Amino acid sequence: MQQLQGMDSSFVAMESPNSPMHIGNLLIYNPATAPGGFVRFKDILDFFRSRLQLSKTMRQRLVRVPFDLDYPYWIEDPDFDLEYHLRHVALPKPGDWRQLCIQTARIHARPLDLNRPPWEFTVVEGLDNVPGYPPGCFAFVTKVHHAAIDGMSGIDLMEAIHTLAPHAPPPNKPDEWKPEKIPGPMELLGKSYINGLINPLKQAKVAAQAVPGVANAIKGLITSEFKVTSDYVPPRTRFNKSISPHRVVEGQRFPLKDIKAIRALAPDLKTKVNDVALTIIGGALHKYLTAKNDLPKATMTAMAPISVRSSDEKSDMGNQVSAMIAPLGTHIADPAERLAFVFGRTSNSKAMTNAIGARTMTEVSKVNPLLYMALGAQLFGRISIAHKFAMPFNTVVTNVPGPPIPIYSAGAKLESMALSLICLTDGLGLAHVVQSYCDEAYISFTACRDIMPDPEFYSQCLKESFEEMLAAAKALENAPAPEKKPVAKKPVAKKPAAPKSVAKKTTNTRKAAPTKAAAKTTNATKKAVARKGSVAKRKPTKASASRIAEESK
Repeated sequence: MQQLQGMDSSFVAMESPNSPMHIGNLLIYNPATAPGGFVRFKDILDFFRSRLQLSKTMRQRLVRVPFDLDYPYWIEDPDFDLEYHLRHVALPKPGDWRQLCIQTARIHARPLDLNRPPWEFTVVEGLDNVPGYPPGCFAFVTKVHHAAIDGMSGIDLMEAIHTLAPHAPPPNKPDEWKPEKIPGPMELLGKSYINGLINPLKQAKVAAQAVPGVANAIKGLITSEFKVTSDYVPPRTRFNKSISPHRVVEGQRFPLKDIKAIRALAPDLKTKVNDVALTIIGGALHKYLTAKNDLPKATMTAMAPISVRSSDEKSDMGNQVSAMIAPLGTHIADPAERLAFVFGRTSNSKAMTNAIGARTMTEVSKVNPLLYMALGAQLFGRISIAHKFAMPFNTVVTNVPGPPIPIYSAGAKLESMALSLICLTDGLGLAHVVQSYCDEAYISFTACRDIMPDPEFYSQCLKESFEEMLAAAKALENAPAPEKKPVAKKPVAKKPAAPKSVAKKTTNTRKAAPTKAAAKTTNATKKAVARKGSVAKRKPTKASASRIAEESK
């Protein structure tokens, strides 16, 4: 029996019918590589059954302490039934992209049963008219509770249900799984009492560990390593209010090389793919809200999760993440200016997070009493605080790197990680995921249907923002380098020489291409020209040129 940590427990506490706390994907597969070029639902069941021992997530369920007096526990589910967690549906004709998105949103909107292992995979057939994919493809709509995984541990789950080759043999790792007895209320209350006694010591330890980070933050502010500006204060938007239980999902896929090419918009800055993705989203929000006549004057901000998972925690369940605030530059129409703005603000946020210590921020969340978190979450939803108080950010943008090579499930090739699905809460009606797979990048979003009834339009805004940035980057890259104008050398005072040689050198100087520095005359020169008005009207002689040069010195 393993106890959840603070951040994982917060996702359990925040669970409600309007805000189910699970994440997932829409994965599209091509069965052409499978034996016989066809995959049956029974084949998928058998494939998953042969690989259950590779993932901790699949057979563990939550047990909650009475009255939420302590964090819940993970136990090995004695009633595990694989066929409950794998479902099977088909799209109606014609089986196009819009129908697939609607079906995905409906599946994603339904809460998971937390009395069972908190995950479901729905196999969707009938994808006969989805652009970019051959007929006969099928999809997985995945749902896993956020208490069980974060973006990085989700990759471990993906590895468990995929192979690197279409005809890979079953794993030779023995399945030594054993179910556990569900603990009774008195046993759980006894554990919560002991943890209640120990928790103050844990809090004191974490507080001591946080002192150096606080000192670094204060030092950074004093030395101007980073700044706290009004750009980190989010404006009030249509996305920041109470949400309904209904969802919409959409997104766009782009060549990864084009995303990287957009970095040429800021040649003097060390921008990353994440900066480009944030800037694309900022441009899409600018277009969408301008069309709605609802664009705030200040920049909108995003919460960007940061993984603090170490290499030896790769397969651990739960969340090992911190976060930073990233202004999106939604108030800036020009792509290059917006990218520079986003890079500057995210660099500043990273400096602040590094000073405090992202790991320290995560550890602090592990010692917060669950009872207070649960009561706060219920209060937040029941009295509609989201309508009265602004969230500390307007949206979420999380970046999840996917496999760089093709992978297979039940012999079928994963063609696309078409959409990534994310949970919403009151006050947060729009969230984004940036996902990569092989040579493609996907920017997808989940929104409350009542807040965003036109997801296709916002998806088009993402596409236009990307195309606008890519065109600007290519134009800048292909623009001819500006010609350097020859600059006349500044006259250097020398020892007096014969008048003839001075006149000769002065004549050569006048033949040099004029520049602002060379054309600028002194007051003495102006007076000389004024006295000799007639000289200004005719070509100067060598003597007059020499005299002007001497007076200019």
